[in-house]
Amino acid sequence: MALVPCQVLRAAILLSYCSILCNYKAIDMPAHQTYGGSWKFLTFIDLVIQAVFFGICVLTDLSSLLTRGNDSQEQERQLKKLISLRDWMMAVLAFPVGVFVVTMFWSIYIYDRELVYPKLLDNFIPAWLNHGMHTTVLPFVLIEMRTTHHQYPSRSCGLAAVCTFAVGYILWVCWIHHVTGVWVYPLLEHLSPGVKIIFFAAVTVIINVFYLVGEILNNYIWDTQK
Repeated sequence: MALVPCQVLRAAILLSYCSILCNYKAIDMPAHQTYGGSWKFLTFIDLVIQAVFFGICVLTDLSSLLTRGNDSQEQERQLKKLISLRDWMMAVLAFPVGVFVVTMFWSIYIYDRELVYPKLLDNFIPAWLNHGMHTTVLPFVLIEMRTTHHQYPSRSCGLAAVCTFAVGYILWVCWIHHVTGVWVYPLLEHLSPGVKIIFFAAVTVIINVFYLVGEILNNYIWDTQK
């Protein structure tokens, strides 16, 4: 019976992300019309990651229920692949990227919101949507970690994947600046080239630290010896 509430919870979280994405895309904001559109913002990329991840979680739950009591080895094999994909996404993308977005956004916002979320955006994005993009991501991913055990990849493979994502996004941000002459985030306008390199390196280190935090937290919650 414990599985049913988890299924409902994941489905509810998936629907909330779909609602947030639909409302965000419906906003007639100038930034959406420029090069890269919404995909230049890590917040939007993270929302897509979370929606895809919870979509896979819901699909895994449905497949598990449908194959329960079924002796088909092929269906069992497909279910294991789905579970492996779910666990990999949780370890490499959903947790580290989600926690990074929440912590970095609110840390910079508290220091000087104009560096990351100019007050002008309040005219386009309502407060509830802002929290949906930058706040609820953290409790949602923690709830998922607490309710379901996720098998993490080897540490070297996991860190390599996280680094690939971080470096890929940094190169994407630099490319957008190369094409448009404008940095995606106002914060970068105030940094010298040397400081930008240090900042990008620090960002890569931080997201890797969050990967390790997720691995440690997952092992602590699901320690089989306890």
